[in-house]
Amino acid sequence: MLVYADMKLDCRPDSVTVVWTEGRSQADPSLFRLGSCFPTSFSATQAVFRVDFDDCSFRRLVTGDYLMYTNDLTYGLSSDSQSVASTHPVVCAFKRPKDWFPVIYDPVFSTHGVGHLVFHLGLMNDDFSGPAESTTFALGSFIPIMASVSQKTHQPLLLLLEECVAATTQELKPESPVYPIIANKGCLVDSRMSHSKFEPRQKLSELQLSLQAFRFGLGEEVFIHCKLVAWDPNGLDITKKACHYVKEHGWELLDNYAYSTLCDCCDSDCKSRRTRSLDSGRLGVAQKAVLGPLTIIDETS
Repeated sequence: MLVYADMKLDCRPDSVTVVWTEGRSQADPSLFRLGSCFPTSFSATQAVFRVDFDDCSFRRLVTGDYLMYTNDLTYGLSSDSQSVASTHPVVCAFKRPKDWFPVIYDPVFSTHGVGHLVFHLGLMNDDFSGPAESTTFALGSFIPIMASVSQKTHQPLLLLLEECVAATTQELKPESPVYPIIANKGCLVDSRMSHSKFEPRQKLSELQLSLQAFRFGLGEEVFIHCKLVAWDPNGLDITKKACHYVKEHGWELLDNYAYSTLCDCCDSDCKSRRTRSLDSGRLGVAQKAVLGPLTIIDETS
């Protein structure tokens, strides 16, 4: 059993018990959340969660010889609360069994860790409230995709999708046929010819994409290859942005419509005269991820 200040963790192979003991008299333990879950029980001074790792939006990360499950214990404020909102990391790490290997592909989620950041790319249900129940989509319907980055001790970062392409193979090769979705440093080029769009941002660390199902790879297994970037929210420029095309309006910047001129290059070439390396870690971190397989079908044929 591990103890972090007022939080106790009891990590089991498939589940965890989290007990938060609150010493502040003005705090309300019922306002604690573990990922997407409410407390299993609570009293005047404690919030208790007894949950499986398959629930509450836990993230799984395989690194070296360890299998890790991560989540966030958050405290939200009620209208009459005078307490400060807070977030505490919840991490359960296990020695990876010698005969256990991660599946080559998870059709719904793709999770990658870089330093203190954990990137996540997933298929969601229609209202982005949970994971997708199916990986089959009708031609013309929307494929809800959410990209996110989990930030522990890092400065606040903005999550961007720099590029995404669809392919019929899990690994991209020079000869692989691809369908461009996001290109030119954050331009949702597919929205030029479809109703695909970025949804209004709920958190800096999340980006929701409603992708209209396309004909490319129709009836086959399709993989979506993306480059995710966690970036300084004050460092947006023509190479770090999220732009989509709105019919009768043109290109719009998701995060600030008033600065949509950053998207003017989406029909040409978005290159900055300044060079700022991601490798320096000064402004952000990049990570490639693959989502799939998913299948697009034509229900009219």
